[in-house]
Amino acid sequence: MNIPFHTIDWTGVERIEHKGETGTSFWQTIQFDGLRIRIVEYSENYLADHWCQKGHIVHCLEGEFTSELQTGESVILKKGMTYIVSDELSSHRSQSNQTVKLLIIDGDFLKIKK
Repeated sequence: MNIPFHTIDWTGVERIEHKGETGTSFWQTIQFDGLRIRIVEYSENYLADHWCQKGHIVHCLEGEFTSELQTGESVILKKGMTYIVSDELSSHRSQSNQTVKLLIIDGDFLKIKK
């Protein structure tokens, strides 16, 4: 994948609503071949409606949220913190009590090498 120098003005990127089990998330997405970059905002009392097995790099821009793992573990990410996971290496979902803003990057580079 080759991406020439590129800037993103997020104010011009459409916000798409995604309902959670509770609350709502809003995604602004830029898609390249094999690479997706998103600004995602969670409402108060957000809980994802599924367990995700996709790999991500998730950086918390504002607020804090809990990343629950299906194993029963949970991790709190606060503003300035990041988590990284490859595809299919953990089932996880997000939960927030407050509004949260995230930068999420995922793509083919996070697929498991077999």
